[in-house]
Amino acid sequence: MASRQFVTAEFLRANVIGYKGSEQSADSFKRMLERDKSELRELGIPVETGRNPAGEEGYRITPEHYSLPDIALDRDEAAAVAAAAALWHDPDVAAETQSAMLKLRAAGLEVSSPEELGLGLGGTARVMGDESVVRALLAAIEAGRAVTFTHRSGASTAERTVEPWGVVSNSGRWYLVGHDRDRADTRTFRLSRIREVRTIGRDGEVRTPDGLDLAAVVADSLRRARSAETPARAEIWLAAGRAYGLRRMAAELTPAQRRGRPGDRAVIDIASRSGLVRAVLAAGPDAVVLSPPDLVEAVVAGLDDLSASLAQGAAR
Repeated sequence: MASRQFVTAEFLRANVIGYKGSEQSADSFKRMLERDKSELRELGIPVETGRNPAGEEGYRITPEHYSLPDIALDRDEAAAVAAAAALWHDPDVAAETQSAMLKLRAAGLEVSSPEELGLGLGGTARVMGDESVVRALLAAIEAGRAVTFTHRSGASTAERTVEPWGVVSNSGRWYLVGHDRDRADTRTFRLSRIREVRTIGRDGEVRTPDGLDLAAVVADSLRRARSAETPARAEIWLAAGRAYGLRRMAAELTPAQRRGRPGDRAVIDIASRSGLVRAVLAAGPDAVVLSPPDLVEAVVAGLDDLSASLAQGAAR
């Protein structure tokens, strides 16, 4: 970028770290150079080929051809770029987001990290769900098409047909909002519980209602779900001398064995169902939910989410 003329391959080989001092053959160097040129071009950096004043073939990157016009992103727009770079890990999408980040920074725009923007994207694989599911839903929303998918609720699964309106986050978890055709009502679905998305119908058949606040729909749905949870107390077996966080929550502790292992039966007021589920999951085999059934199902679903997250990590 600093050169005003085309730089020869031999000059690059003698001066660029990675080529300089290496003992590879001429053919190996040529393959490496071609690979690096292709990588730069894929990142949106134009590598020009031409001849210098001495008539030798060479390469250059012209800054004015690479630089972007002035860009102004507000905080939410910058957050969207940062979130995309943090969320996507599949190679095809990751290449695009990293290219976008590189181009923005080359234009002098500092894109803050998700943490600096307060997005709280830790544990993305667990809260976001399968990336192929997310991409399929976003594509359907953009095309205005309905979808069918398999949705897990507790220990059961069901096929759902939905007109998708949008994907939003609430308390670090991500949800699909749309019109459930089978139930003729607006519904929300946690993305991590959705599998096998298929589009149906024609483009443009689905349209998000004007003025609808998707985040408010999710928040209201979660409030109603929490208020409907019964009973207000849970019974959890705790191993002796273990699970101190849950022991501090207990209103009652009664000695009880489980499969020959000493411990206590704890009665805990359910102030926050999701918080209690996290505490049980964190205790591992030292805590077993005995009742109510819906809390048992929630813990099982949480274990399934963790298992799926570990499987995805191993696959990568």
